[in-house]
Amino acid sequence: MTSANSDAHPEPGPGAGPAEAAVEGFSSADVSDVVTLSYEQARAELVETVARLEAGGAGLEESLALWERGEALAQRCEAWLDGARRRLDEVRAQAGGEVPVAEGGSPEAADGNNAG
Repeated sequence: MTSANSDAHPEPGPGAGPAEAAVEGFSSADVSDVVTLSYEQARAELVETVARLEAGGAGLEESLALWERGEALAQRCEAWLDGARRRLDEVRAQAGGEVPVAEGGSPEAADGNNAG
């Protein structure tokens, strides 16, 4: 049986992106602002997004939009962490070897040099 709304959401064309082609009629989440977020902002929003998904109650389209935004936020956090790792590696290389890192993860904590 053919739906009366079959023309309401036409199939994506050959140049359609993967998000557009994933679900017919699905308008993907706006993730354009994610690249401007700090690590802390992206992480806080990611935690909130995961909580909303886990709570349930959202419709399919909203859940898909939340999932898509969550993926973008997770990638942003990962990019920040990768950058921090590279910076630490550069500092270690410039120091001529390993910089001691205490259990807390801070090089300053290892040598008792607490700034502040």
